[in-house]
Amino acid sequence: MLTDDLTTILGRDLRALTREIGAYPTDADLWREVPGLPNPAGVLARHLAGNIRHYIGTALGGGSYVRDRDDEFAGRGAPRERIRAEVAAALADVERVLPTLTPAQLDADLPVPVGGHRVGTRRFLLHLSAHLAYHLGQVDYHRRVVAPGSGSVDAMAVDVLR
Repeated sequence: MLTDDLTTILGRDLRALTREIGAYPTDADLWREVPGLPNPAGVLARHLAGNIRHYIGTALGGGSYVRDRDDEFAGRGAPRERIRAEVAAALADVERVLPTLTPAQLDADLPVPVGGHRVGTRRFLLHLSAHLAYHLGQVDYHRRVVAPGSGSVDAMAVDVLR
């Protein structure tokens, strides 16, 4: 079922994001701005966690998380443990909510508009997965620029797909 697949993929990628965060030499490196890269890893990680918590945890799962998207991009300098906690909360929302979704819920529109538009839940969940993977790649690239030689965190591990 789609929800099982999405739980697996989103879980893999959120765990990879946590490993990426841990692979930075210092907390300050998460926030280092790099010419040509619009957002440092700390911003991207907080944005990803907020996005998933808002749409999956609250909109689909009835959670109480209230998103502050502006703060995701403006709030800088948080220690890595705070960022890890935000990502862990997003992972918990994925694991709590996705397995409970019914085919009827997947076929319906997402309960909240996205950018002023009604979007189908199934299609939007696929979008969230692609969005996470896109920004995870940006985090990996940022880390390799900021910390040359920091190596791989095995972000796209295929063995979890078995």
